[in-house]
Amino acid sequence: MPNRASRRRSIVKAMTYRGIIVCLDFLVIYLLTGKVMTAAAFMIVSNLYTTVAYFLHERVWAGIKWGMEPQKEN
Repeated sequence: MPNRASRRRSIVKAMTYRGIIVCLDFLVIYLLTGKVMTAAAFMIVSNLYTTVAYFLHERVWAGIKWGMEPQKEN
């Protein structure tokens, strides 16, 4: 029987990934513009919709059996 990721795991995985991306988004936009407010605004808006998209993408893939291997018992 294939392993299946729980919703909680997908949420935590999405949140940790987004934390990294938030920092990178802010840094890059700040380096390009030199404006803290512009970087912060972009960071907030971008990460709201991309976090939802990532979670939905992860849940779709969690339901696809392709590439999943059964857990081996010791």
